[in-house]
Amino acid sequence: MKDFVAIDFETANQHRSSVCSVGIVIVKGGKIVDKLYKLIHPIPDYYSYWNTQVHGLTAEDTAKADSFPKVWSEIAPFVKGMPFVAHNSPFDEGCLKAVFQAYEMPYPNYQFHCTCRASRRILGDRLPNHQLQTVAEYCGYDLANHHHALADAEACAWIAIRLLCDEEANNNL
Repeated sequence: MKDFVAIDFETANQHRSSVCSVGIVIVKGGKIVDKLYKLIHPIPDYYSYWNTQVHGLTAEDTAKADSFPKVWSEIAPFVKGMPFVAHNSPFDEGCLKAVFQAYEMPYPNYQFHCTCRASRRILGDRLPNHQLQTVAEYCGYDLANHHHALADAEACAWIAIRLLCDEEANNNL
């Protein structure tokens, strides 16, 4: 897999539909070719204390941000026909499905791959855990801004390039 889109969402509260930011990193031929970060006006429109503690975003940050349908209309042409990768893909895929459902948009059945599962399979017990920052560091990426959607998507892309693009290189990790 040499062409894919790494994606990461941050949410405003416990509802998966409450995406408040998205980071997209487009990889073609095993190289990062484009990046996109967008704030999103979440639904439901409130921020939990704990979510804000994780990513630092507040209602003020997204008060004037576009709604998800507008943001996705800008993203969709860039990701059409490409598989997605995410670290802990059930979360990000769940967010995408939930927000599509919340806005009654037809879901395009995007294909997702999980770099966390790939890390467990390929790296096994070589790591103390398979959290994004741990795997990113092992793969040579400095995740200095963890829980910023674009930084996390870029770390995921870096991991996917190392673990999923070149199976032969996996033997040397």
